[in-house]
Amino acid sequence: MSHLASDHNRQAFTFIMLVGVVSLFSDLTYEGARSINGPFLATLQAGAVVVAVVAGLGEFVGYALRLASGWLADRTGRYWPLTILGYGVNLLAVPLLALAWRWEAAAALMLLERLGKALRTPARDAMLSHAAGRVGRGFGFGFHEAMDQIGAVGGPLLVAGVIYLSGGYRSAYAALLGPAVLALLVLTLAARRYPQPRDLEVSAPHLETAGWGRPFWLYVSAVALMGAGFADFPLIAYHFHHTGALPATWIPLFYAVAMGVDALAALILGRLFDLLGMKLLVVVPLLSALFAPLVFLGGFWPALGGMVLWGLGMGALESVLKAALADLAPAQRRATAFGIFHTLFGLGWFAGSAVMGVLYQVSLMSLIVFSVAAQLLAIPLLLLMSREVGLVHR
Repeated sequence: MSHLASDHNRQAFTFIMLVGVVSLFSDLTYEGARSINGPFLATLQAGAVVVAVVAGLGEFVGYALRLASGWLADRTGRYWPLTILGYGVNLLAVPLLALAWRWEAAAALMLLERLGKALRTPARDAMLSHAAGRVGRGFGFGFHEAMDQIGAVGGPLLVAGVIYLSGGYRSAYAALLGPAVLALLVLTLAARRYPQPRDLEVSAPHLETAGWGRPFWLYVSAVALMGAGFADFPLIAYHFHHTGALPATWIPLFYAVAMGVDALAALILGRLFDLLGMKLLVVVPLLSALFAPLVFLGGFWPALGGMVLWGLGMGALESVLKAALADLAPAQRRATAFGIFHTLFGLGWFAGSAVMGVLYQVSLMSLIVFSVAAQLLAIPLLLLMSREVGLVHR
């Protein structure tokens, strides 16, 4: 029996590793593209308003449509087809940007890339949750996020190297066809080797009988509040540039630091979640709430500390917050649960970012108060959720 369990654990980790490699190459592709999308649109005579609308609408589409795609995955049971189709749209839209000669065509491809991500993410996360249950959900999602962020850091570096050597954005987009194809090849291998990832599940999660109960809704409401209090990096970068808090060359380096912290935090927090359980969740908003005063009021070193906490919050989102969700949702409706999770977080982030953009024009202190308050308001909901989860265990 122990030998059988050990073999299942190895199979589960192999599946997680394959999906992690897919995410690494995927992030190389679309994060590399996102690092130059704004300047590329500008070369096509798009104004600042167009750039801002395309970026904002893309993020909204990328989160809001996950509710529908998650429901569709659970309704049809076709997790792999939806995942493969989503990755195909998500990744192949990027190198096609090399052929766009009008900003309208480029904008359409950028939105299509986000649409593909919305289509595939809930189904992929649901499949990942089955395998992660065998090795520890916190570790499973944390490992996946670490692989993801390696690609997120490497993509912009790859693009910068291609532009340095070739001098053109189109060459950079064309070069991203390589990692896109590699991602799709590894994805096909994973689908062939593990056609039914649900078979990797250890057993039915202990809270499945709760269904869409109060713990689930308390939890996703807390996640939405945390999202509302999280400032988009473009606003942070604008602040650094506008105030002269950082030299221009340091701004992307601070973002790279945050992405590195994201990867490391996902691994560490994921393992801690497996050891400590739901009680760890309260620590996340307590720490991430401190990023705003450090980033918006401090000089170089406080701002660096703020970006570390910002990266920690992002790492927690993709590891412990997803791991906890998998324990709060029925296995047969888990893609829908991830769709709700991402949609509410995205709506919270979109609305909160808009509010903070307005407050930035009023006063930095009002922005900071809003950011800190939104994240701290999530704590009572998390405590209440943890208490109700404890009652279910009894």
